[in-house]
Amino acid sequence: MAFILKELTYAYDALEPFMDAKTVETHHDKHHATYTAKLNAALEKYPEFFKMDIVAILSDLTIVPEDVRGAVRNHGGGFYHHNLWWEQLGPKKGGTPGGKLAEAIKSKFGSFDAFKKELSDASIGVFGSGWGWLCKDASGGLVITTTPNQDSPVSKGLHPILTIDVWEHAYYLKYQNRRPEFVEDFWNMVDWEKVSARYK
Repeated sequence: MAFILKELTYAYDALEPFMDAKTVETHHDKHHATYTAKLNAALEKYPEFFKMDIVAILSDLTIVPEDVRGAVRNHGGGFYHHNLWWEQLGPKKGGTPGGKLAEAIKSKFGSFDAFKKELSDASIGVFGSGWGWLCKDASGGLVITTTPNQDSPVSKGLHPILTIDVWEHAYYLKYQNRRPEFVEDFWNMVDWEKVSARYK
């Protein structure tokens, strides 16, 4: 069974005014769909990988045959990261997390605002295309990191909790070169219930 592009759980215009309908439609139906299709095409010769979870594959890319490893790294990362991206967003969301995630953020970063600034600054500072991440490490502690292109934090042994997509296709139709403004608006779309579930 090939990897499948998940449908959005909200309308294209549901994230406005922070993310415009055309960006959501193009990002999901074109970019995410292309990563999915190219991941499936890369693995056609090795159908045994279709039985695996994408996280398991990205966690140890050495198991992927060398002739398609680069394609799986890029398109598998794009497929998986965008799954995380869409799932963590929602209309009329934002605010701050509660429960154990809020406690962990306060313990690690001192306050939610300090955490927000650190992840925002890291994401804005990505050179070219990539992602900002809040992850859990092997010990269960929170870490902020970035990855270029579609390199995945799971390849470094990290468990993604929250991500900020700073590829230009994520924001350019609305924000042009104003990445900091996009990152600031991102926080108004975060579904903290979904993010907290990942943390658990």
